[in-house]
Amino acid sequence: MLEAANLRRQMVRQIPLDTIEFLESAGLVAANSGWRLYLVGGMVRDLFLNRKTVDLDLVVEGDAVNLAQRLAEITGGKVVIHSRFGTATLTWTDRRIDLATARAESYARPGALPIVKAGSLVDDLFRRDFTVNAMAVDLSPGHWGNLIDPYGGRFDLSRKLIRILHEKSFVDDATRVWRAIRYEQRLGFHIEDITLSLLKRDLPHLDSISGDRIRHEMELTLREEYPEKVLRRAAELGVLAKLHPDLKGNGWLKRKFEEARQLSVPGRPSVSLYLALLAYPLCAGDVEKLIAYLRLPRSLAHVLRNVAVLKGSLRALAQPRLHPSRVYLLLNQSSPPALAALSIATDSEVVRGHIRAYLERLRYVKPALTGDDLNKMGIASGPQIGEVLRRLLEAKLAGKAKSREEEERLVGRWSRRT
Repeated sequence: MLEAANLRRQMVRQIPLDTIEFLESAGLVAANSGWRLYLVGGMVRDLFLNRKTVDLDLVVEGDAVNLAQRLAEITGGKVVIHSRFGTATLTWTDRRIDLATARAESYARPGALPIVKAGSLVDDLFRRDFTVNAMAVDLSPGHWGNLIDPYGGRFDLSRKLIRILHEKSFVDDATRVWRAIRYEQRLGFHIEDITLSLLKRDLPHLDSISGDRIRHEMELTLREEYPEKVLRRAAELGVLAKLHPDLKGNGWLKRKFEEARQLSVPGRPSVSLYLALLAYPLCAGDVEKLIAYLRLPRSLAHVLRNVAVLKGSLRALAQPRLHPSRVYLLLNQSSPPALAALSIATDSEVVRGHIRAYLERLRYVKPALTGDDLNKMGIASGPQIGEVLRRLLEAKLAGKAKSREEEERLVGRWSRRT
């Protein structure tokens, strides 16, 4: 752990030089208006943990929007203003900085969005989720690098604890349940005992959170380096069952997520692939309930529905001598992410082989003849064209039409029979 006197030195070592220069300039610009500027949140926490982070959140005891606009003039960046919360986002080149006016929050009811009013830095830190995220670094000239830690975040970091700031924390915002588990597993910490008791007590308040916000927490979970750790812990605590009682964070899921990562090297598996594996045990009706609850976007919903349909074809796909044309017909309506999920989920090498053949070869098979070609050969436009093209594709997959000339002969033969 760092001594407070070494924080500036650690910042210079751990944060890129151009970012340090920006933070120094921003602190000076704020001070020239009589304001104090602070670095807050994840970057402060990660300074102590020697972890790199891209999050750059600033809080000003002053006017964040005005400050962001002035910093945009210096950097040549653009500002997006969020007037309801007194915040602004400054972007330039590949940089993104979030600036907020120090504020206090209150909640009209559990799960509601907060009611915001101007406040001090200490007020602003108190509204945060956990003590380890409720520290700040002063960026004011003459105080640059000083740690502000009113709630004992440094103490909890040293003991690897995730602790809420007050007893109603999970009541005010039950999404903190998911965040507590994510931080615990990501950092190798453990949830402090009283915090854990309150988390369990307040699980029913997850029902007060909209599906959109729960989906956002799930997406963040599935972007973790090892999301199965979060899901296992969520299952142990009864949190995963709040999504659906049949979802499991078990050894099977761990193995399948590991396989997904091996197949996705050098990248990370997509949210859709992880989510499809998580939802794999669900029947089609329960998949629809999950889609509706989480208000999944069309692309994600499509993958989950595809997997549910594909599961119904497993017996047919398990036949070793399945004809390529049959493989094509069983798989051609499904998206590649859904097929990847099925390939990982199944333990059948036969099924995996058919999926591999489809993805690598069969899906690219197309007749040489087009609809225009068939028109010129006397086939009437309309459904008949589609039927002939379908038959040509089957013939090609069966090896009965290896060239354009052979396709033309087949079409001629079919025409003479009608």
